[in-house]
Amino acid sequence: MQYIPSDSRYDNIIYKRCGRSGLKLPPISLGFWYNFGGYDIFENCRAMVHRAFDLGITHFDLANNYGPPYGSAEKNFGQIFQKDLKPYRDELIISSKAGWDMWPGPYGNFGSRKYLIASLDQSLKRMGLNYVDIFYHHRPDPETPLEETMGALDYIVRSGKALYAGISQYKPEGTKQAAQILRSLGTPLLIHQPNYNMFDRWIEQGLLDVLKEEGVGSIVFSPLAQGLLTDKYLKDIPSDSRAGKEYIRFFNSDNVTEAKLAKVRKLNDLAKERNQSLAQMSLAWVLRQPVVTTALIGASKVSQIEDAIGALQNLNFSNDELKRIDEILK
Repeated sequence: MQYIPSDSRYDNIIYKRCGRSGLKLPPISLGFWYNFGGYDIFENCRAMVHRAFDLGITHFDLANNYGPPYGSAEKNFGQIFQKDLKPYRDELIISSKAGWDMWPGPYGNFGSRKYLIASLDQSLKRMGLNYVDIFYHHRPDPETPLEETMGALDYIVRSGKALYAGISQYKPEGTKQAAQILRSLGTPLLIHQPNYNMFDRWIEQGLLDVLKEEGVGSIVFSPLAQGLLTDKYLKDIPSDSRAGKEYIRFFNSDNVTEAKLAKVRKLNDLAKERNQSLAQMSLAWVLRQPVVTTALIGASKVSQIEDAIGALQNLNFSNDELKRIDEILK
């Protein structure tokens, strides 16, 4: 059956300019880190993409090693794109990244020119695209000169394989240096993708200031702390949650401690007072930062995407609410 997106998809979303660029992004973006790979049900992946676009989510965020297995999220997205989204390519922001381990040997990891360009070529082939809108260096490389890595991003943009350049997980000083190098090459740094949520606030220690000074936008990942800042774990660990899946490397049952859950329950009570789900309040909390352009969510079902969009109905916090959150998280 042919997919026809909703005519009202742009009616209820206010798109935000990304730094000092001409690009606007939706306040909620959909990430493919998990739940879109080879172990997942394709039609569920497809339904989530459809619903996201129907709700005005135009930005889909991928990377070379998303899955698992590596590459499978891009392959699945490529199938969805060819089946359903190809007529709407100019309405979409599609991003990919390279920087983590992807293939064996010395050229499949970190930040060399060799790796970044080869990886993007592979990503474009998997997705069936001529270009991505944003291409990120996925993490800092302690050995490759920053000039080489940023030079590769500049080349990628100039070659037409990507429209914009981004970085992820760079600390404040590295971000400042990267922005300056790219500016000198004539390819401005568009966006930075750090992790940020109520439990992990490292970007408040300097990075937000650098992004503001440099005119760089930000898309924060893990705003829900891998699902911990939702009502998912209030009672137990569901088998279909990230903590319940053995193949997920970065989050497991060891992350769901009673000490954290005690704080989550108090946060959940505050969210109820705001007439929001905990997930909605958590998204509103990261979006309150002026430098944060968009929050990147993961999802395993359509209802989670709908709930996330619901956060946009109340993005304001009183000083008392912010103080209570800080007290809970001490």
